[in-house]
Formats: sequence, C-alpha cells, structure tokens
Amino acid sequence: MNWWIYVIGFAAACVLSILMTPLMKKLAFKVGAVAMPNHRTVHKKPMAQLGGLAIFAAFVLTYFIVTPFSGYEDKSHIAIGLILGGTIIAITGALDDRFNLSPKVKLLGQLLAAGVAVAFGLEIDVIRIPFLSSEQFIQYNWISIPLTIVWIVGVTNAVNLIDGLDGLSAGVSSIAAGTILVTAIMMNPLQPMVILLSAILIGSSLGFLFFNFHPAKLFMGDSGALFLGYALSILSIMGYKQATIVSFLVPVLILGVPLSDTFLAILRRKLNNKPITVADKEHLHHCLMNMGFSMRKTVIIIYGIAFTFGLCAILMTQKQSWWTILLVLLILVVLELGAEAIGVIGKKRKPVLNFLQRAMGVSRTK
Repeated sequence: MNWWIYVIGFAAACVLSILMTPLMKKLAFKVGAVAMPNHRTVHKKPMAQLGGLAIFAAFVLTYFIVTPFSGYEDKSHIAIGLILGGTIIAITGALDDRFNLSPKVKLLGQLLAAGVAVAFGLEIDVIRIPFLSSEQFIQYNWISIPLTIVWIVGVTNAVNLIDGLDGLSAGVSSIAAGTILVTAIMMNPLQPMVILLSAILIGSSLGFLFFNFHPAKLFMGDSGALFLGYALSILSIMGYKQATIVSFLVPVLILGVPLSDTFLAILRRKLNNKPITVADKEHLHHCLMNMGFSMRKTVIIIYGIAFTFGLCAILMTQKQSWWTILLVLLILVVLELGAEAIGVIGKKRKPVLNFLQRAMGVSRTK
C-alpha cells in the first residue's frame, strides 16, 4: 500500500485550506455573505461566512493533484460523483449564505446532488441478514435508490444543524472522517479510495479549523456544513454498499452526534407541536452551554462524544456477534439518559430517568 499518498493528500489539503480560508473571508465581506448576530446566535459581531468554500476548494484541488500519482484512477467514478454533487451542494450553500434561500430551494439542491452520487454508482443494493451465511441475503432493488438518497440528504442536513458553535462542525466532521478512514483500513478488501478521500477531507477540515476554533475568525456557513455532510454521507457508505442490518449501524454510529442531535430535535419539536423546520436553542450544544460550560468546553465535550461514537463504530466492524447488538442497545440507553439529563428532549420530559427514580424509590421503601 502506498501510505505516502495518504499523508501527502492530508498535508496538501490542510495547507491549501489554510491558504484559501483568509481569501474566503475577504470574499464573504465583499459580497455580503455575513452572519449578523440575532437571538439564536452566540456571536456578538458580524462574522464572515463562505469559509466552507475553502474546505471544498482544498478538497477538490488536492484530489486532482494527488490522484494521478495514486494509481486509483480506475476506482474514482464515485469520487467524481462526490465532487460534481459536492459542487452543487457548495454552490447551494454559498447562495444560502448570501441570500437566505428557502428550505425548498435548499432541499432541491440537496436532492440534485444526491441524484448525481447515485448516477455515478453510489447505491445501497443488498441487505444481508446478520449471523447467517453470505449466501442468505435479501435484495431490495426497488428501495435501494430512495434509501441512498434519503441517507445522503439526511446526513447532509444533520451536519448542517450542528454547526452552531466555533469549531463544532469542522471538528466533529474530522472525527467522523477519521473513523471512516480507520474502518476503511480494517475492511477486507481494503478501501484505498475511501482512505484517500477521508484523508483529504480531514486535512481540508483541520486547515479551516485553524481559523474556526474559538474564538472563530470566520464561519464555514452552509457552503461548508452542507458539503461536509454530503461528503461524509457518501464516504460512510462507500464501503457498505452490501450492508448487513447490523453493519449498516456502523455509518450511523460514525455520524452519531449529528444524527442523534437531529433525531432528538425532530422528536422535541413533534412533542411540543412545533414544525420540524422551526429552529430553536435546545440542541445539544445549547443545552451544554445552559448548564454553565463555556463554548470551548462545550465543543470539547461534544468532540469526546463523537470520538466515543467513532470508537463504537470501529468495534462493530469486527466479527459480528450478539455483543454488538448489546453494545448498540447500551449506546441507545446512555444516549437517552444523557439527552434527558441535559434537557435536549425537553426540560420536563424525562421518562426513563423518572422511571428509574420511581423504581429506586420503590426498592428503597421495601
């Protein structure tokens, strides 16, 4: 394996991102793509957006610089789809950063980008039944394309939703991409294109994070958050086209922080009889800050949660057994308890904690 090509890809993407981010800051102020403080934001002054264009540009340039020397050209058809679809996503996000596009227009751009990825061969085509032989599987050709599109659009929006604090989205995305890289190395057969693209994405994100960690000098905006979500959605399933019901949980765990925060946001708004598209200040990072943590500590805590999810995903890539099911159940219980404890679902909605308290109270009286 040519390990040096991955190191060069990471380093080149990081350097290009560092060099281009200040240029995007100037461009943002020039065209008026500026985030103004409001009741939902934590920043107190106008902040340049479009930083995500530096992530996107560094990713694309590095890919075309490095790939000819990698020997992976014959495995690059989905990568080209990622870049073409990513271009649609980045443009959609940049326009939203400047003109505040309607949700329907943004969704249209995401669907077009997802369609491009599918057209270039990305498709979940087989669902295997866990613990049975490799010959025992079920093909659902009629649902594979819709499932792939829903996954891409869902992850794209999930990463965008967590982009609420300095360095949060870039850091969590880097951890997710790092998890994908490790799982790609551990797969049999090896996934060299996934490793290379993950390394490039990590470098692009960390280069931008140099300017975005608290106190941020600029924001990535939707151009960056949507692109990171789009890229992660594709990379997370490139090695799982033929997925088991259990192993498909691996990409879910890889993206555990944005996906769980999005799921809890939808649940919270449904329980409060609010439209799911209405923004609020009860996301994970808001709740942690309301508990008294600083922005920097809140981001580091969420990094730790993302790392834990990633570690569980790596463990689940090993030989499947019943302990993987138990691990998933344990994660779900801990997730629910944590969400209730910090009030992500709602200040007064704590069914599991209340049940445990009542059960403990009964046991003590006995």
